[in-house]
Amino acid sequence: MASTACFVIVSKNDIPIYEAEVGSAPKKEDLAHQHQFILHAALDVVQDLAWTTNAMFLRSVDRFSDLVVSVYVTAVHTRFMLLHDSRSDDGIKSFFQEVHELYIKIFLNPLYLPGSRITSSHFDTKVRALARKYL
Repeated sequence: MASTACFVIVSKNDIPIYEAEVGSAPKKEDLAHQHQFILHAALDVVQDLAWTTNAMFLRSVDRFSDLVVSVYVTAVHTRFMLLHDSRSDDGIKSFFQEVHELYIKIFLNPLYLPGSRITSSHFDTKVRALARKYL
């Protein structure tokens, strides 16, 4: 069974700094735009929830058809958003935690400007490997 998964990292200024289609379903251009739209529409819900809880993993915050938006919010309010059609909360939480560790390594790089687009091919490869492992 092919799974749909779209992963986005959004800065605290609501600017996407990393995007990846990480599902095993065939890639289609129009679906990619729909996935981006669904994720960006969920930002308001995420912002409201982030201020009402101390938890970093917000589980599923929005739903569109059979797709679910799960979110992980870092201490500096960077949002990791995953649009998916699976129900493995433990796998999704583990995915977010390991991507957070990768993000911290990028963030601590003195050549990285916080809030700028993440273009590292190493980061992309690692995120996709984690997606295959956990999602």
